[in-house]
Amino acid sequence: MIGLPDIEAAAERLAGQVLATPCLESRTLSQITGAQVFLKFENLQYTASFKERGACNKLAQLTPQERARGVIAMSAGNHAQGVAYHAQRLGLRAVIVMPRFTPGVKVERTRGFGAEVVLHGDTLEEARAHARALAAEQGLTFVHPYDDDAIIAGQGTIGLEMLRAQPDLEVLAIAVGGGGLIGGVAVAAKALKPDIEVIGVQTRRFPAMVNAVTGSHWPQGANTIAEGIAVGSPGEHNLALARRYVDDWLLVDEEDIEQAIVMLLEIEKTLVEGAGAAGLAAVLRHPARFAGRKVGLVLCGGNIDPLLLASIIERGMVRAGRLVRLVVSTRDLPGQLARIAAVVAEAGANIDQVHHQRAFTLLAAQNVEIELVLQTRGPQHVEQVMQALRAAGYEVARH
Repeated sequence: MIGLPDIEAAAERLAGQVLATPCLESRTLSQITGAQVFLKFENLQYTASFKERGACNKLAQLTPQERARGVIAMSAGNHAQGVAYHAQRLGLRAVIVMPRFTPGVKVERTRGFGAEVVLHGDTLEEARAHARALAAEQGLTFVHPYDDDAIIAGQGTIGLEMLRAQPDLEVLAIAVGGGGLIGGVAVAAKALKPDIEVIGVQTRRFPAMVNAVTGSHWPQGANTIAEGIAVGSPGEHNLALARRYVDDWLLVDEEDIEQAIVMLLEIEKTLVEGAGAAGLAAVLRHPARFAGRKVGLVLCGGNIDPLLLASIIERGMVRAGRLVRLVVSTRDLPGQLARIAAVVAEAGANIDQVHHQRAFTLLAAQNVEIELVLQTRGPQHVEQVMQALRAAGYEVARH
């Protein structure tokens, strides 16, 4: 089991090789949540993820023989890029096995760091088994994404940096998949400040670590927008660390993560993936648990698919009442749409979409339902728009 000396040694190896990212208070998020929120911006690393730390620490400790043969890893995301980038920087051969379903942009980005990408299997387990077979066949060193002491110690350097930058932190809320991040951070944090509270955060769809530590039986889901922590079973090294150092566990839902992604983008002007938003999602979901306390959150990654991000932003606008769908019932006469549009414009809303519904309606044949998707300033503004339409003689309902 690793200790503080291992993490401090890792910090020395990483000096100048990875970014010592800022850990800053978000005054706006603090006002919203009722806690004093500090953000560790690991999404600013070169590959936009904390995974670089563990990968760099592992590769830096290879023997000359291991360096000559090269390394292999299995990953569909951030670990792949971290290993590929630091292997390229150190002049090592790197083979990355990725499942066949891996998005092309991730494959090309990994290849861009000089790695040999092998697409194999339809699941992560099939890809992992193939990577193990190639490692044995070619004499490559397997670099595990989380269940390795060198990887864990590298991730633990985040805890050192956070407490050196903000020594008054009282609680850390850390996203958990396989457990490499929370394992290393918890060791460092508890060594530097024994009374600090460490809370693990998992998505309700992938609660493997929570089940393993607490004995609960939350069902395992099929997918999540926090794919970076969608791990079926925790690492053995990390499970032991979690049982010893982690004080509590919280689960968050998909909508909590979506809300956190949008808030970080809108308030902090910073982009995170689902896993990177899990800590803030926990604070939003369980505000009483953190109220009045100094809370440290790790924005552990920023690699998110642009189309997924667009969908999350749009759904966030709907939840905030800034994108709303209204159905206006009226006589099907020339000029009616123009009159309705004029009322909406006068009320200060912007029409995003319009759809006429004539066939699928219970209205009289000479009537029509006009579905409007509007951009508004929020719920109060929506009510003002609806009142304006009713004052103009139209029936209107929110859908």
